Amino acid sequence: MKKWLILSLSFCTFILTGCIEIIDDLSLNSDGSGSFKYSINLSSSKVKINSILALDSLDGRPVPSKDEIKQKISDFKSKLAQQEGIKNILIEEDFTNYIFKLSCDFDNVTLLQEGIKKTINGITKHQKNEMDEYQWISWTNNTLSRSIPKIAVDQANKLKADDMELLKQGTYTCITRFDREIEKFDNESAILAKNKQAVMLRLNTHALIKNVDLMGNKIYLMD
Repeated sequence: MKKWLILSLSFCTFILTGCIEIIDDLSLNSDGSGSFKYSINLSSSKVKINSILALDSLDGRPVPSKDEIKQKISDFKSKLAQQEGIKNILIEEDFTNYIFKLSCDFDNVTLLQEGIKKTINGITKHQKNEMDEYQWISWTNNTLSRSIPKIAVDQANKLKADDMELLKQGTYTCITRFDREIEKFDNESAILAKNKQAVMLRLNTHALIKNVDLMGNKIYLMD
């Protein structure tokens, strides 16, 4: 839901200057509870990232140190753990290959969305009313609607043209799993699993930034 940027908001305008692989994996039970996994893999760009982290500033902005990034991730985990309906939070950090993974369980998607919003509000400079505008998931009457948080796209659109071109090498994969069969879905680019209980969408990150609606989908489950 989400997706997202979660582990990298403080680092977003730097880590996207190379090949990036993002996997957004949501599992939803019939009662609305479920689990969420989000991973960011920057291993293909680790040489460039190390060179950036060695700088004091880039394009007039201070470059965060590894310790500052680790502290931001720790703050995120701590604040997310305080949110209602979110539990079993696990964050994995690999600062050798720059691979970051988040996983958690949630009582319902509304609490997950609101919990992530409140957490991001608590650790970034975004205004509360700005974050409140972002709606990327809803679950009602056996129908799940998903999209990509606009805030992630807003961050990426701050990149220079040369860096934006590098995003064509990256991928964003969105997976949605259920405990029963899917009847239909709206996004024609989505792929249905053989067991008919999961849907996958995959795009290069450049195309997604240019048109965030490409990843939007409404999924209808069998009664």
